[in-house]
Amino acid sequence: MPSLMPPVPADLRLVVTDLDGTLLDDAKRIPDDLWPLLDELGRRDIVFSPASGRQAATLLHQFGEAVPGLIVIAENGAVVARQGEILRTQPLAPDTAKAVLARARALHSDGADLGVVLCSPEIAYVERSDERFLEQIRPYYYANTVVDDLGAVDAEFVKVAVYDFAGIEDTTAPAVEALSLDAEVVVSGQHWLDVMTRGVDKSQAVRAVQQRLGVSPAQTMVFGDYLNDLGMLDTADWSYAVANAHQKILDAARYVAPSNNDNGVVRTVRAALETGS
Repeated sequence: MPSLMPPVPADLRLVVTDLDGTLLDDAKRIPDDLWPLLDELGRRDIVFSPASGRQAATLLHQFGEAVPGLIVIAENGAVVARQGEILRTQPLAPDTAKAVLARARALHSDGADLGVVLCSPEIAYVERSDERFLEQIRPYYYANTVVDDLGAVDAEFVKVAVYDFAGIEDTTAPAVEALSLDAEVVVSGQHWLDVMTRGVDKSQAVRAVQQRLGVSPAQTMVFGDYLNDLGMLDTADWSYAVANAHQKILDAARYVAPSNNDNGVVRTVRAALETGS
C-alpha cells in the first residue's frame, strides 16, 4: 500500500476528483473549505474537474457557479461538458440499453428492489416514480424526468444505470454481466451499476481534458475511491486513493490521501499549493 504521507506536485495544473466517497463525506456533503480552495486554484490557473458517475447537469449545478468555465467529466466518462456546452459524448448502442433494461425488469419481476435510469447527455429518464427511489437518484441526476415506459423513450443514451437497494454486487451485477454485452459494465458504488459503450471510462475523459488544456500527467492530481475510478489513476503521476477506498484502488494508486471524512482531497491539494508557492 502507498504511503499515508503522500508527496505533492510542485507544478500542478489539473486536479481531477471523484465525488462520492472521495471529495464528499459519507453524508454526501461538499467540504466547506473547498470553495476558498477553488478560488485559489482559479487564481493560479489550475483547473478543477469533478469526475463522477453523476450527470453533467448535476455537476454543473453543484460547482458551476463557483468555477466559471468549469469542465466536468460526467457519466463515468461518457460525457465531458462545460457550462452550456457538451464537449464530448460516447453514445451507447440502443440494443445494449434495451438488453440491460429487459434484464433489470426481469430481476424486478423476480423480487429485486431496483430501478433503472436511462441517461442521455442532458437528462435522465426513470419509470419508477416512488419517492423512496427518487430520493436515491436526485443527488446524481439533477435533470431527471419520470416516464411511463423507458422502452418508449426516443433519445440517444450514453449510460444505463441500475440502482439496487439490497446492494448491486451479489445479484444484479452478475445478472447484467451474464448478458456478455459489448459494453463496459462497472460497479460504481455499493448500490449502483453503470453500463456504457465499450472503452468508455473516466480515464479516456481525463486524457481528453488533458489534451484540450495542454496538461501532462506530471501536472495532474487524481483522486478516487471506487472501482469506476480505477482507469483514471493511470492518467496522473500523482494518483491518490483516499484512505477509505476500495482495496483495488488502494493497490493501484501511487499514494494515499486522508479519507473522505477527513477532508483528504482538500487537505492534499492545499498541501500541493503550499509546496508549489
